Amino acid sequence: MATPSPDLIVVPARFGSTRLPGKPLLEIAGRTLLERVTAVARAAATLAGNCEVVVATDDARIADHAHALGVDVALTGEELDSGSARACAAARLRHTAPALVINLQGDAPFVPPAVVADLIATLRDGEADVATPVYRLDWDRLDRLRAHKTTTPFSGTTCIRSPDGRALWFSKTIVPALREETALRRAGPLSPVWQHLGLYGYRMAALEWFAATMPSAYEQLEGLEQLRFLENGRTIATVAIDPPQHALSGIDTPADLALAEAAIARLGDPFPA
Repeated sequence: MATPSPDLIVVPARFGSTRLPGKPLLEIAGRTLLERVTAVARAAATLAGNCEVVVATDDARIADHAHALGVDVALTGEELDSGSARACAAARLRHTAPALVINLQGDAPFVPPAVVADLIATLRDGEADVATPVYRLDWDRLDRLRAHKTTTPFSGTTCIRSPDGRALWFSKTIVPALREETALRRAGPLSPVWQHLGLYGYRMAALEWFAATMPSAYEQLEGLEQLRFLENGRTIATVAIDPPQHALSGIDTPADLALAEAAIARLGDPFPA
């Protein structure tokens, strides 16, 4: 039997961030953001097996740094407006089209490699169009999320999922509403709320469909790309993971860089050597 085409982990990396220009080249505790994320991608590819890694960028400086790290590069167009679109463009440039594509955002250095590998395994073993990780909030984390949303209401995404793990909905509001919360708190340490970690694995056909389809109504209202799939009847499998130790999901501002360094000093460096 012929070996299937390698799956692909794409690390989209843009230089032109308005809030943090050149962020893939900025350092966190002595390592560039791109070095940290590509190390996660390589470790995940090793765990998954038959998987390759590529950095998708429109900038020569980032391409040069990726090459210096020994990582393959796909040069993609400046006009692409999302990491998913850049991941699709990079996958189309491969000599052989991958069956599965993981979009590992270039500003997410703290994603455990095993979580990325689990998305690949979920898609290989099932029939969903997309796979993405979620984690269940204990009451303390839920309280912190609620407090955070009083000042930044569009930070943090929650998910409603079926018993078999299929995503029913995602929202920037906290869902579901909890009618009998006092009794729920007495019943156990975990709330019924699942929080989403912004990482996606796609079947190549689903990713190409996404890139060719106009944004949907609720996607635009919520600002959540994954709703385009749900509004069009496509299936997203959620993968339950442990709550992340390093809670910072993305690096968007100088303050986030400082928080990331503080987290490393406090919790240890997760860089996969």
